[in-house]
Amino acid sequence: MRYQEKLEISLRGVVRLALEEIAEHGLPGEHHFYITFNTNAPGVHISDVLRAQYADEMTIVLQHQFWGLEVDEHGFAVTLSFNQVSERLEVPYEAMVAFLDPSVNFGLQFQSGQAANAGEGPDDAISAPQEGDGDEDEGKTGEIVALDNFRKK
Repeated sequence: MRYQEKLEISLRGVVRLALEEIAEHGLPGEHHFYITFNTNAPGVHISDVLRAQYADEMTIVLQHQFWGLEVDEHGFAVTLSFNQVSERLEVPYEAMVAFLDPSVNFGLQFQSGQAANAGEGPDDAISAPQEGDGDEDEGKTGEIVALDNFRKK
């Protein structure tokens, strides 16, 4: 029945709904999102400069400085500034590794799309929700950060 795959799809849907909400209404209050994705996953479109710098994984922050957020059933696209250079990123949901909203200590950790489709056992699927304190990153904007502090060990 591939329950783990179905669960992954549903949890990625939570991210989609959150992104749709902020695309339409903006980020409320102190909410901000860290989204980690596999830069080599099919359908990921980033510049060669970013791909060279983040060969495997990249974490983006959606907080104060993001533009043109577009969300559809397959993924999202957003423009961010990296060293004062605007870059357009396209990320399919299947490429996501983690999602975190530290303002409410909510996080999800995902298998890569290919691993989720392989049908691993229940212990290998996902661990969600994740909790973190989020205090280390207060006041920072437009930075790429590691989510290791927020992941279960």
